[in-house]
Amino acid sequence: MTEQEIEQLPYRKNVGVMLVNGAGHVFVGQRIDSQTPAWQMPQGGIDKGEEPRVAALRELEEETGVSADLVTIEAETEGWIAYDLPREIQAKIWKGKYRGQKQKWYLMRFHGTDDQVTIEVEHQEFSKWRWLPVDQLVDNIVPFKRAVYEEVVAAFGNKV
Repeated sequence: MTEQEIEQLPYRKNVGVMLVNGAGHVFVGQRIDSQTPAWQMPQGGIDKGEEPRVAALRELEEETGVSADLVTIEAETEGWIAYDLPREIQAKIWKGKYRGQKQKWYLMRFHGTDDQVTIEVEHQEFSKWRWLPVDQLVDNIVPFKRAVYEEVVAAFGNKV
């Protein structure tokens, strides 16, 4: 695809979750499909007709095993935060239908315990997970998503 063709593609609607524990640290998972460090917060697509807030709670449980009764939604981004996929993977992801994603992010407070987090789920996305201090978050994220994470930290950082 040419640059002009890629620029004409739509963004895929998506949600992201900044899950924060009692110590103020953020959940990150190492992507199972990456050989290099590719930590990220839980995120995923919005199903047709699904509200973003509902999608965020669903994605959180699907990826981490953390159910809605274990969290409180404390904030959400005002608008959508978009990013473009790197050109070298653009045609491989979603069969080239999207140029990237636009995301609505939610800050959720985790009220459970670490043993209630499980990444061994039906469609496992993470090979391991950890709690990360907010000030280390952006530096540990795959480079093409760092600008998104900077915006999320700017939006939620003072609430963590």
